Amino acid sequence: MMFLTCHQSRELDRRAIEEFGIPGIMLMENAGRGMAELLLGLGVNGRVVICCGKGNNGGDGFVVARWLDARGVAVRVLLFCDPAELTGDAATNCHIVQKSGISMAVPPESLDEEVLRRELVDADWIVDALFGSGLKGPVRPPYDRIIEAINASPARIFAVDIPSGLDSDNGLPLGATVRAHHTATIVAQKQGFTAPASREWTGEVHVIELGLPRALFNANAALFSNPNAVG
Repeated sequence: MMFLTCHQSRELDRRAIEEFGIPGIMLMENAGRGMAELLLGLGVNGRVVICCGKGNNGGDGFVVARWLDARGVAVRVLLFCDPAELTGDAATNCHIVQKSGISMAVPPESLDEEVLRRELVDADWIVDALFGSGLKGPVRPPYDRIIEAINASPARIFAVDIPSGLDSDNGLPLGATVRAHHTATIVAQKQGFTAPASREWTGEVHVIELGLPRALFNANAALFSNPNAVG
């Protein structure tokens, strides 16, 4: 079983794009589709609420929303940033969701916690696509309250790549942290998942393949043996 640090994960993405010519949006598509299929396999019996941030983690969430909608699942996307702040592949996938007529709301910065609670209370699943493995410190308001609302919901919680708020390298919470029932991590487990205490936050961990060429791993063997390798 492979475990990757945050640095190694980012390097793997970079090399897949720059050295092998795999478009980033293709990686996002494969990740989101794999997560949607996993979620369906776990059993979806009602509405799925997908909480998206402004990074690529949120972009994965948009792809999950589209694939669930294509399978006839009732989906609600909550985007916790101004859509104009989105860039790159995340912006593209948000635009597709908007054009697809999938239910989406952008809660105001002055978060009404009672409104958020009502959004979440009748969900079968909540997908946490707020923050990814690159988070370096405690989440700032209002995201701490958003995470508290997610954790207080009776829904099952599914984390995209890593529960928001968890340090991917040591498996410890940085502050307010999503407590997931299932985590769909990309390519390989995070280094922090070796810490037994991390399972309190990740729940059951599943690895989502991206269809990366075997030659990519063979050509970059040094990256996996040395977390600081960049050459």
